[in-house]
Amino acid sequence: MSDYSAMTPEEVRTLRDQLDAQGKKLVFTNGCFDLLHAGHVRYLNEARELGDAMVVALNSDASVRELKGPSRPINHEQDRAEVMAALRAVDAVVIFGDKRATSLIETIRPHIYAKGGDYTVDSLNPEERAALESVGAAVRILPLVPGRSTTQTLQRMTGEGAGDQLRIGVLGSGEGSNFRAILDAISSGALKAEISVAISDQADSRFLQIAREAGISAQHVDGGENPRRFSDAAQKEIAEHLQRARVDLVVLIGFMRILKEPTLTIYQDRIVNVHPSLLPKFKGANAPQLAIEAGESETGCTVHLVTAEIDAGRILAQARVPIQSGDTPDSLHARIKKEEHKLLPQVLAEWKK
Repeated sequence: MSDYSAMTPEEVRTLRDQLDAQGKKLVFTNGCFDLLHAGHVRYLNEARELGDAMVVALNSDASVRELKGPSRPINHEQDRAEVMAALRAVDAVVIFGDKRATSLIETIRPHIYAKGGDYTVDSLNPEERAALESVGAAVRILPLVPGRSTTQTLQRMTGEGAGDQLRIGVLGSGEGSNFRAILDAISSGALKAEISVAISDQADSRFLQIAREAGISAQHVDGGENPRRFSDAAQKEIAEHLQRARVDLVVLIGFMRILKEPTLTIYQDRIVNVHPSLLPKFKGANAPQLAIEAGESETGCTVHLVTAEIDAGRILAQARVPIQSGDTPDSLHARIKKEEHKLLPQVLAEWKK
């Protein structure tokens, strides 16, 4: 028996046009579906009931690796397509190689687009959302099945949680010197942890280069035009990367965007930031300069928990740095960083899972 052959986008468009001529509707959904479970099946059955036929777009193997890291997908794209096509709710399967389904949506022009309840309309990828609007597709968000997810399934399969090693997700925007300090502490054995994923809003950052050189999953998330704030879609993407990497602790190191929901809730009391001042003094940007301008005799660095209020979470540890005569913001910040490189790994080494 030959392998199942997925449909082409053009063939799916023909199916859509045939349905349209009969006054019927095509439902479209997309995803990796690399470890099918009951939550997926229930979601697909509910999505199929929204229309008269349903096509499922599967990310190719290369696309899954780009989205979820080198250990995924669990199953080859042709196997995933064959299993998906065997489901009663699925009328057609198409495989696409892009990171996003934008061009596929534009080609197929579905009547209805279904997505799981971990999304909202506002948190959909902006390009995909614009494509859906341009073809007139109605968006339907369906509730998740509690306790059924690929991440939870993988955790049960691997027995994750039984060990003591801390899984860390790091977010950064710049040179990554604190990232190197964490990696050095892991390498020396001072910190018993592993970096599961590195995420940056800057595609060409040295931070991501360090991650790639260390063989760590390196993910770029486009934060949008505002250099300080993420769009809802970017906030959602950050949370997805962290959950896929199954991190225990999130560490912000030189990350210049404001982190919001859903990550703040998912990782409540498990997000750590290092700030170049002795908080609560000099919150926000330009802290070394503000300390000099205020005539302070000393400043330092603070490792603290992240909350919705900027630089206001519980203080975990601090280190003091004297302000010298003739200090500039740059020279002072350089000395502060030396203390950060010692303080942050120490705090992480004491963290309990």
